[in-house]
Amino acid sequence: MDIFIQSAAQISIQNPLCDDWFENPIAHTEGYNRSIEPDYKPFINPMAARRMGKLIKRAIATSISAKQSAGLEQVDAIITGTGLGCIENTEKFLSAMVNEGEQFLQPTYFMQSTHNTISSQIALNQKCNGYNCTYSHRGTSFESGLSDALQQMLLGRINNALVGGHDEMTPDYYNMLGKIGYWKQGELSEQILRQSSSKGSFAGETSVALIVGTNKTEHALCKLRDVDLLYKPSETALQDAVQRMLQQNNLQPSDIDALMLGLSGDCEYDAIYTNFANAFGKNTPIAWYKHIFGESFTAPAFGVYAAATCLAKESVPSHLLHNQKNEVKSPRNILLYNHFQNIDHSLILLSKC
Repeated sequence: MDIFIQSAAQISIQNPLCDDWFENPIAHTEGYNRSIEPDYKPFINPMAARRMGKLIKRAIATSISAKQSAGLEQVDAIITGTGLGCIENTEKFLSAMVNEGEQFLQPTYFMQSTHNTISSQIALNQKCNGYNCTYSHRGTSFESGLSDALQQMLLGRINNALVGGHDEMTPDYYNMLGKIGYWKQGELSEQILRQSSSKGSFAGETSVALIVGTNKTEHALCKLRDVDLLYKPSETALQDAVQRMLQQNNLQPSDIDALMLGLSGDCEYDAIYTNFANAFGKNTPIAWYKHIFGESFTAPAFGVYAAATCLAKESVPSHLLHNQKNEVKSPRNILLYNHFQNIDHSLILLSKC
């Protein structure tokens, strides 16, 4: 059975709900960055939007945009990955508890503080009563949701799914993560991240929605061939998983036109990606995406979105490439590899339609 990524939409630190980043990415020099907000009026009633947190509005807007691009009126399933959920509303609710002595609390903040409220709000907005699930597994939340969607379709339970990766970053949580070395200090640039010899990256926010389905639509971006999740694999086990994935899909390492890796500028964790790339093949082009979209728990959603866009546009542009300057033309297969703190690892195989 062929499964396709039919459409995708994003709101991020790049221009929202478009692919401007593919040719003209916005460069960020600050460690802390919030998403660029679109006009939500075409997607959400302004009265309802007043009661929604930023992340819920982003999730609904990207979901509607992806559905419209895919030409779908309704989806069979809504599957969301989120590492933090609506943490901004969680902070507001907890702050109100402290400041007001647990009295006169707004129930809206409480309801929107739960992780599965994102999927629920999308379903309510779209009147979708089908399969609805949220994965909150820190750095592999999105991949877990994508794997679930793939399995549900292979089992014949659904024909399509709206799969999202959504996370936000508040100033307080940014500062807290900074104390344990998540972020670099001072002015940043792509060159600093590329040649980094220190820990930390720069923060972004994620809101990516994909329509994944069994029907090849006119504007389908690419094929979703395989998803594999591994827990604390040895280097041998990881390479075995790669070989197994390629063999199951009748591919050789030489058929992979680019590796899309979760390189972020963190010298400790980037070394794992470098070892992976060297073991795969030193001549394989290496692409990255976190220097454009930033780091977050569901940042791998941008990796899938970026790789799918490259396959659809038949080019991996030079600003996405880590180990060469010349663009990769007419890529047919891209293998994505991400890991979270060398604990949870994921492999995703995408191919041209």
